[in-house]
Amino acid sequence: MPETAQSAYQTLRDERLRAIASLEARQRRLAYARLAMVAGALAVVWLALARQPSSILWVLAPAAVFTVLMLFHNRLERQGERLRRAVRFFEGGLARLEGNWAGHGQTGDRYLDPAHPYAKDLDLFGKGSLFELLSTARTHIGEDTLARWLLAPADPATIGRRQQAVDELRPRLDLREDLTVVAEEARTGVDPISLAAWGEAAALLPPAIRPVLWMFTCVGVIGLVGAIATILNLGGMLRLSERAAALWRDDAIAVLLVNGIFYYRRRPAVERVVGAVEDAAHELQLLSGVLARLERERFRSPRLAALGDSLVSKGAPPSARIARLGRILENLDSRDNFFVRLADPFILWTAHGALAVEDWRRHSGRAVRSWLTAVGEMEALCSLASHAYENPANPYPELTEGPPALEAADIGHPLIPAGRLVRNDVCLGGANGPRVLVVSGSNMSGKSTLLRTLGVNCVLAQAGAPVRARRLRLSPLSVGASIRVIDSLQEGVSRFYAEILRLRQILDLTQSGRPALFLIDEVLHGTNSHDRRIGAEALVRGLVERGAIGLITTHDLALADITGVLGERAANVHFEDQIENGQIHFDYRMRAGVVRKSNAIELMRQVGLEI
Repeated sequence: MPETAQSAYQTLRDERLRAIASLEARQRRLAYARLAMVAGALAVVWLALARQPSSILWVLAPAAVFTVLMLFHNRLERQGERLRRAVRFFEGGLARLEGNWAGHGQTGDRYLDPAHPYAKDLDLFGKGSLFELLSTARTHIGEDTLARWLLAPADPATIGRRQQAVDELRPRLDLREDLTVVAEEARTGVDPISLAAWGEAAALLPPAIRPVLWMFTCVGVIGLVGAIATILNLGGMLRLSERAAALWRDDAIAVLLVNGIFYYRRRPAVERVVGAVEDAAHELQLLSGVLARLERERFRSPRLAALGDSLVSKGAPPSARIARLGRILENLDSRDNFFVRLADPFILWTAHGALAVEDWRRHSGRAVRSWLTAVGEMEALCSLASHAYENPANPYPELTEGPPALEAADIGHPLIPAGRLVRNDVCLGGANGPRVLVVSGSNMSGKSTLLRTLGVNCVLAQAGAPVRARRLRLSPLSVGASIRVIDSLQEGVSRFYAEILRLRQILDLTQSGRPALFLIDEVLHGTNSHDRRIGAEALVRGLVERGAIGLITTHDLALADITGVLGERAANVHFEDQIENGQIHFDYRMRAGVVRKSNAIELMRQVGLEI
């Protein structure tokens, strides 16, 4: 029997928990050992003070052992933290499988744009959203990439490459765990926009100054020797004649003056280079573990292979380049040393470090953006791969050419738990299907959920992810939804005006170069029946004539007559309910035709209104 995602997550989580318990036991033993070393050191001091003061040097032995034990303890602490991150990774997967994931992941609220044509309507972001369900990314770069994929459909070729990449990553649970563990450190410490801009910014120190800088440094060394000689002669350690001492002193002053003038002219650029590299090097160090993990992989699918090639081609791998930048920064940090600070005016240590930074940016700076892209895209692909791994029954959609079409068999909403999910078949466009479905039905019967189901699965399909259906066949589509439109007191916009603005936006989508899928809930319900009938008919006819396909829902049964105007291009479908013993029951099944009853009166009675 093949291993399921749930059993794999449970097994690996339990293994990591046992490893954590073992590490904690070792840490306790080390704590006792450190305590023993402290006691030993105190005993040595006491004996030395009481009997033989010269033996106090023996205190160095327990101090050295204590230092070694501290190093081991810190190493075990780092190992334990990585294991705890792995446990959180597996527990997140189990929560998704058990339906307890909402509110425990990254909600992506910062990506929610009220003006987007479908993000808010389809619950892309926020608590219990599609983003929270999908995202296993640990860096802002990965989250940004996944959000971008959900907010804008990819072209069919890109979708195909992502599907192949997700298929290759789906069984690679080890890789996804490793990336989650090492990427956690870069979660809040990396700003991809500023980091890429730093790498690509124009050089502030031209390479041509290197010979001049070395010339001044060589002269500075002579001046430094003169300064030291002068100081030592004043202390009587050297026996120089007055003329020789004056010559050394004059040389040192002259060098300070010349080097000072040179450094003063270059100081603004040097300080800007040094100030910028500290943050950039720190951020790159946080990403170094992720990049080093990816460097070891060899992939087969075209997209993953291209990502791998972008890391290992053109010279040394990213981890080696970042390590070199780290060494440059360590040299610059040594300016805080008292003796380096004294020698800096002579040997121009800071200027040499700044020039080394500029050399690094000249050779590797433009690669930073490709490293960030690779990390972000890999995390986004791993998020989709985890979703595919946890939902093996979800297929990839079939992308078609030709007229706009969406044909779904047993399609369901990915955010609804399996135990409550009801699936439906939908056929729109193509060679024989209607271009518009007018959906009627009673309150709470499933009309809005159907719109969201089609929209969310279309978003998943065009992001490169599997969909929640037995089969989904669709052409490239631009989604536009008017489901969750509200008024705005701050902007002085009524609910009806907000709706017609969104409808205008959906109409504009038909000019985007790809056919539109419109999903309009309770069309124009903010106006009277007469205006609603005329406006809805004109709207739907205009959308169809512009090549769009979609659904509208309504409580107004008069709007069902729109299908008579559009003929074969439109069809009526409905949801219904059953009232048994005063209780309303829904089966959420879509049926052909127009609903002929309403449950509004019964719902009002159930909440206690006297009707």
